[in-house]
Amino acid sequence: MVCGFALSAAPIRATEVPIVTFTEIEKRLLLQHRRAPLPKDPTNRYADSPAAARLGQFLFFDTRFSKNGEIGCVTCHQPALGFADGKSLGEGLATVDRHAPSLWNVAHQRWFFWDGRTDSLWAQALQPFENEREMGTNRMRILHRIAEDPLLKQAYTDLFGPLPNLADTSRFPRDARPVDGDRNHPEAVAWAGIGPEDRDKVNRAFSNVGKAIAAYERQLVSDPTPFDQFLEGLESGDPQKMAALDTKAQQGAKLFVGKANCRLCHLGPNFTDLEFHNNGVPPLAGGFLSDQGRYQGVAAVKRDPFNAAGPYSDDPAGDKAAALRYLTRQSDQWGQFKTPGLRNVAKHPPFMSQGQFATLDEVIRFYSTLKDRVSNGHHEDVLLVPLHLTDAEIEALVAFLESLTAPNPPHHLTRKPDDPRDSAKP
Repeated sequence: MVCGFALSAAPIRATEVPIVTFTEIEKRLLLQHRRAPLPKDPTNRYADSPAAARLGQFLFFDTRFSKNGEIGCVTCHQPALGFADGKSLGEGLATVDRHAPSLWNVAHQRWFFWDGRTDSLWAQALQPFENEREMGTNRMRILHRIAEDPLLKQAYTDLFGPLPNLADTSRFPRDARPVDGDRNHPEAVAWAGIGPEDRDKVNRAFSNVGKAIAAYERQLVSDPTPFDQFLEGLESGDPQKMAALDTKAQQGAKLFVGKANCRLCHLGPNFTDLEFHNNGVPPLAGGFLSDQGRYQGVAAVKRDPFNAAGPYSDDPAGDKAAALRYLTRQSDQWGQFKTPGLRNVAKHPPFMSQGQFATLDEVIRFYSTLKDRVSNGHHEDVLLVPLHLTDAEIEALVAFLESLTAPNPPHHLTRKPDDPRDSAKP
């Protein structure tokens, strides 16, 4: 026995890793974490277009679209930091209220942002542009910038067709957007002055920008990990493949599906149930939880003009649109946040919706004790109970989570292309 885990009775050579014994139930549960194909996105007809992905990658790394010309998608989603930013709270033009999540395997998600306020990757890509604390720009200025850059304009036109005729700034002012709750905002006034047909053209073009960025982000899929090689060995009975995880990480895998019951929320190929939970983690600034989370997100996604059922979706009668129609706002959604996936999790600390925990050890210790858990009078997840893990068990779980780390992404995905046009590929 090692730390309470039975070892295989088979003789072990000095060069081999001692193999932990797994029950048939544990094997079945672990095998549910096998990698899965990238899901389709019918709401984005350009989702798997190489030309769209190249244009989207160029836009992702381009900072010229922000108000100060210094902020881009890459600011909060840096390849060297696991496509996150290493900070507790995201920072664009100003500090925002939540942690910038990693984009690894983001296309496998069902809802986007911590509160799920968009239901597609392309709709998510649009919001930071017009958030005054992130990029602080507007859809009209974005389109003008594309139109004024010959290479960007050609890349856009080759893919989506011509932009609206933006030369007439009386019809298409340089700065205009809808502004929730402030009709007197100068950009809102300018937006109201655009005719309905022209507003639709602008929205259509703006949605195309999001669809191109989403096509790039769909390529951010982590490669196989030591855990995946271990799974192959677990399924086939090959001890050499199982030895891709050291004994401690194997013990962590056993805990993950056993005593720790992490798969209560972290299940499936990407170790997430794709849903929302209130785990009572104290806010970064202390005190009670004031962030409405999913409760606010449900209302936001249903009124989003770029949602799956809206006029800019390429599948407005499909499954995603149906899910939106059946989505209801309920009181127990207050303070719920989306379950993040765990593949490559060790690459992008800190953790939780406000980056409250700096290390995986801290995360596991919170679930072990639920110390300082915040109750806000709403419906916390009653299934969460203190795990009472030993230090050795916590170390094993951390080792297991580290085994979910994939090799670094290909270099060509981590930089701005020289040219946004697909025809310019070497």
